[in-house]
Amino acid sequence: MTTLRQRKGSKGKEASLAAEVQSQQSNCCTHHHPEKILQGDWSWRAIIWTSVGWSVSVGLGLLCCIYVATLHENDLWFSNIKEVEREISFRTECGLYYSYYKQMLQAPSIQEGLSELIHDNLTESKRTINLLQRMNIYQEVFLSVLYRLLPVQSYLEPVYFYIYTVFSLQAVYVIGLYLTAWLLSGSWLAGTLAGVWYILNRVDTTRVEFTISLRENWSLPFFALQITAITCYLRPQLTALQQKVMVWLMYVTTFCFCLTWQFNQFILLVQALIIYTLDCVDLLTTTQVTTLYLVQVSGLLSVWLLQFCNSMILGSLVLSFIVSALFIRHCQSGLKTGSLLLRLGKLLLHSTLVLFLTFIINYLTKKALQLRSDEHIFKFIKSKFALGSTRDFDASLYLCEEAFGLLPLDTLERLAGTLLLYPYVFTLLLLSGMLAVAALQNLRSKGCPGDEKKGAAEGRVEALRPDVAYNLLHTLLYGLLAFSTMRMKYIWTGHMCAVAAYGVCGSELWTLLLKVLHCNSKVLLRLVRYAIPLLMIGYLYYKFWPKLMEELSELREFYDPDTVELMTWINTKTPKQAVFAGSMQLLAGIKLCTGRVLTNHPHYEDKDLRERTRQVYQVYARRSPEEVYDILRAVGADYVVLENSICYERRHRRGCRLRDLLDLANGHIMDGPGENDPDLVPAVHPRFCEAIKTEGVAYTTLFTKTFQNKTFYVYRLKKKRKKSAKNSLDPSGTQ
Repeated sequence: MTTLRQRKGSKGKEASLAAEVQSQQSNCCTHHHPEKILQGDWSWRAIIWTSVGWSVSVGLGLLCCIYVATLHENDLWFSNIKEVEREISFRTECGLYYSYYKQMLQAPSIQEGLSELIHDNLTESKRTINLLQRMNIYQEVFLSVLYRLLPVQSYLEPVYFYIYTVFSLQAVYVIGLYLTAWLLSGSWLAGTLAGVWYILNRVDTTRVEFTISLRENWSLPFFALQITAITCYLRPQLTALQQKVMVWLMYVTTFCFCLTWQFNQFILLVQALIIYTLDCVDLLTTTQVTTLYLVQVSGLLSVWLLQFCNSMILGSLVLSFIVSALFIRHCQSGLKTGSLLLRLGKLLLHSTLVLFLTFIINYLTKKALQLRSDEHIFKFIKSKFALGSTRDFDASLYLCEEAFGLLPLDTLERLAGTLLLYPYVFTLLLLSGMLAVAALQNLRSKGCPGDEKKGAAEGRVEALRPDVAYNLLHTLLYGLLAFSTMRMKYIWTGHMCAVAAYGVCGSELWTLLLKVLHCNSKVLLRLVRYAIPLLMIGYLYYKFWPKLMEELSELREFYDPDTVELMTWINTKTPKQAVFAGSMQLLAGIKLCTGRVLTNHPHYEDKDLRERTRQVYQVYARRSPEEVYDILRAVGADYVVLENSICYERRHRRGCRLRDLLDLANGHIMDGPGENDPDLVPAVHPRFCEAIKTEGVAYTTLFTKTFQNKTFYVYRLKKKRKKSAKNSLDPSGTQ
């Protein structure tokens, strides 16, 4: 539907190194004078070196911000296109989220704007919903209030204030990765390498330049900062004050992450599993484990309160898991005593009890709250990993999208092309071996419950630091998530840059290599830790800087005349309270560009909305005109927009086209050559979106064509005669 065209005239750890490792662990800011820095002894040399590191982090962040902003401008010629074209460029659900920012700015006052969001009757026809409860749009509210209060209206348009804020968060993201790599390795050269890798692998680390309003673009920068705060919190030799500061930073970043993305609970569930695993193998103290769990719970409950007691948060698996883990841990006081086999048996029993109690608590909570908002996600997971196909419409919508498939292998080829993949894999293998050794050593240790943590804390120093262990499991689990679902790769690839940079600039990798070569010395170790990163940065600059400049010189233009024509017609030829039915993606744009009432929209986290969407999509199924008319009238539609790109879709394979999913859900044989399940039957009626264009009497009696171009057909629903209404079928029935 939307295309880009070329502008005219433009260019198409060993014991012998324990002291050194200990010194590196105590470095929270820089490799030089770490103990003095942590203890507040700020020498001039340490201050200058740390200031240089911070300056580089800010510089890389700004470079990334300017880079993606320039790409966005060059791809769309955003500064030169019409306002309606700018709004159309906010694709699918991005347009829906941005419409609330626009709505808040158009409201007479902040109070009235908030009231409209809390009592919204435009997003879903014949319903009044609380958008602040249903959706994660506090960022749009905050930005709209900020734009009203700051003296920027005279020289900065609202849309630029919005997109520049999102692009600025990319700078925050890079700084978060930079600091994580710096903390892990003890050298800000690692942070520099991580930032450079993030920028060079933009295709696989972010998609912000063309999905600006997507929730992940708001939340992942805060997630990166949260990982940085956790990494610093897990470092040894922090003072009590520093620990309190880190706990508050973890809470604030967790809160911001949860507030800005509806899928926060699933991401935090993986993080809770990481904490649980580290606790089981004695790599974290009881205080650290409890604190990390409580930070997650506090962040989620704070968002629960702000979202008007959103039941989806209380019914989340992560809350059930944390409650179960803490309760079972409290009941099993002798869990970490005994021989290796005994402890392994206890851990197996412990984990079984935790999982069993988690599902029991989650089931009872959802039953008590009558929660079904997130069941489509579990249907998708079940269908994705189960053998055989599914006919569930909601699950199939996800399964048929490439973004929810397995990670393509060409992703690894691109990551290898920037030298990111090789040190990452080597670091992963080395640290995994160290983690296995540390876990076995801790599980073998014997002692009474009172001193088990003390022994574990003393034994792990030489084997594996807790902050490194956390980041290792973080990248492993989120990597598995990315391989299983391509859309989740953006959570993994950014952190991948920090881990690989730690491998290049940290001591573990080079210590192993130098020992194998029998030339291990502190001087040589320090030399390679600085020389290799500098050589890699120089090589990356030499190879990719010309390509970046060439990419930034390519100028394109937004071009979608059919959608512009449709939005213009709706704005000028239809009543302001008219209700429109159609595809979720298109209706989000209609909401933003015209402010008309919708029957359905892309924010899919509601059971009733999913059912309504399936019913509205019957316009692309084989249904009688009377059935379709009754369905649309039941949801209050005045107009229905049909898209040729859906009715005659060729993008997906047979069985994954929207019309195929509807046929399967309705029990009908699919179009085209190919096999069909034996229980499917031929449909009685022709496909509605095709048959209505023949303008037969059965269709013209109920629908009037009011708009047409190469892409869209718009039909107005007529008032149905009483006789016809009596003979009509139940809209939920199938033929």
